[in-house]
Amino acid sequence: MSKPDYYETLGVSRTASEAEMKSAFRKAAMACHPDRNPGDPQAEARFKELNEAYQVLSDPQKKAAYDRFGHAAFENGMGGAQGFGDGFASSMADIFDDLFGDFVGRGGRGRTGGRERGADLRYNLEISLEEAFSGKAASIKIPTSVTCEACSGSGAKPGSKPRACPTCGGIGRVRASQGFFSIERTCPNCHGRGEVIDDPCAGCGGAGRVTRERTLSVNIPAGVEDGTRIRLAGEGEAGMRGGPTGDLYIFLSVKPHAFFQRDGADLFCRVPISLVTAALGGEITVPVLGGGQAKVKVPEGTQTGKQFRLKDKGMPVLRSREVGDLYIQVAVETPQNLTRRQRELLQEFDRESSKDTHPESTGFFARVKEFFDGLGS
Repeated sequence: MSKPDYYETLGVSRTASEAEMKSAFRKAAMACHPDRNPGDPQAEARFKELNEAYQVLSDPQKKAAYDRFGHAAFENGMGGAQGFGDGFASSMADIFDDLFGDFVGRGGRGRTGGRERGADLRYNLEISLEEAFSGKAASIKIPTSVTCEACSGSGAKPGSKPRACPTCGGIGRVRASQGFFSIERTCPNCHGRGEVIDDPCAGCGGAGRVTRERTLSVNIPAGVEDGTRIRLAGEGEAGMRGGPTGDLYIFLSVKPHAFFQRDGADLFCRVPISLVTAALGGEITVPVLGGGQAKVKVPEGTQTGKQFRLKDKGMPVLRSREVGDLYIQVAVETPQNLTRRQRELLQEFDRESSKDTHPESTGFFARVKEFFDGLGS
């Protein structure tokens, strides 16, 4: 009986790319894998055919030989697609990892001799705008897992030590044969650690770590913004049984300020000024972040909303020599609680006013009158 064409077995054309062949193999192998079709000899035979076809077509040299000579290229010991040894299983590991989870040795990856990396920690720290402006060295206290001093992180009672797991021989994985295919899973006895503890440490219960409150110093650079993240490598939780320590991530939030609003490196400050200052002009004194004051000249006839820019009086840019600006926005304050004399003076001023005194309102109401006149006509 002649062997089926490898391209037909995978269900691809002869011009299919490597990615297309890999995708077709994954889909077909998933459907007919022996684990999904227990007791079905046809599924097992189909799975074997798929493996053989993909082993040839995924190898550029074997594919070229097959395209030229067909199955004859592998007869009489000419490079053979026969059999599925350890080399083949190794080359297919990434595919079967994606398809079947723990197949072909996925279980236990990332562990070394039973040592597991500690978890990363998050700490939320609130600072003032002044502290974000100048930077600071903050001291924080965090409850975290640290290496057990009694057993030095081994998890075993002082004077003893962990021994290799008898179920997996210290590997952390167990292998089982299913049909012609070999699979590996996490060892159920040691849970992938590769070792067991007969006499656990009384201080940590065999975990190799205990919970303690630690005090750390954090350097906050000038110019940090709300949401800035600072990473302290190795300051997270201690690993299980002497494993590597995780990291600590500090997330900064900046408290709202009484005077300033921030937009990137620029600062904005709203300053009320009197009607007289706005009309006649004058000078106002405003606070500057980081200490000190600055004087701002207010020209005659200033209106509400007018902005004045103070260059380089804003926030420093993180890890840069650049500095933002400070914008002063004035709001003309309407007088309240007037005395009789003040009312008389304002009424006298109003009688002496003209369209030149209030050009904006005069122009606005003139346009309003034109609008209603147009409606009437």
